[in-house]
Amino acid sequence: MNDFKALSEAISKGDINKAVAETKSALEAGISAQDILNQGLIATMNEVGDRYSKGLIFVPQMLRSAKTMQECTKLLKPYFQEGDVVSKGQVLMGTVRGDLHDIGKNLVSMMLEGAGFTITDLGVDVAPEIFVEKVREVEPDIVGMSALLSTTMPAMADTIEALQKAGLRKKVKIMIGGAPVTERYAQKIGADAYGSDAGSAVTRAKELLGIDRSEE
Repeated sequence: MNDFKALSEAISKGDINKAVAETKSALEAGISAQDILNQGLIATMNEVGDRYSKGLIFVPQMLRSAKTMQECTKLLKPYFQEGDVVSKGQVLMGTVRGDLHDIGKNLVSMMLEGAGFTITDLGVDVAPEIFVEKVREVEPDIVGMSALLSTTMPAMADTIEALQKAGLRKKVKIMIGGAPVTERYAQKIGADAYGSDAGSAVTRAKELLGIDRSEE
């Protein structure tokens, strides 16, 4: 078992310079990029997500940790050959039509990436037909939709209906979230899951794909 204590502490504190230096040191010491990713980065972000879910840290700290983890991941990418990294799943993310808010979506995307998922981010104001087009193209396991305004929530239902009409609904799991969104609304429009915050979104995504924490 490699000792990633210093790297883990740097990510937890959001110390990008220290974390990048530790990642470089680990690579120079001959530790595999896969081990650094799994045991150093992903394991730490799982802990950060748990602390956030328990209310022990807040959004700014989690954002810093996620950004720090992303910088470390950039260093590792050249060491991976195609197929070296086993993704936990493909997630297509987007803020729905008419809504230009992206902070929540970006945070969930970073946390999912930190947990080992592959993210395709469609950005904001994403029309139902764009979701449909990208589901065909990317073939994701999960479609994540965000809305911060109650007035844009109906676009989530419109998107699910568009996926249904396109014959794609049964091929993906749908997870929704955002300030005005509720578990009840998710059930009402036929979504598969609701994430109340970034930490729970990661938990829900794992549940949707049958990923057990004991497998990590």
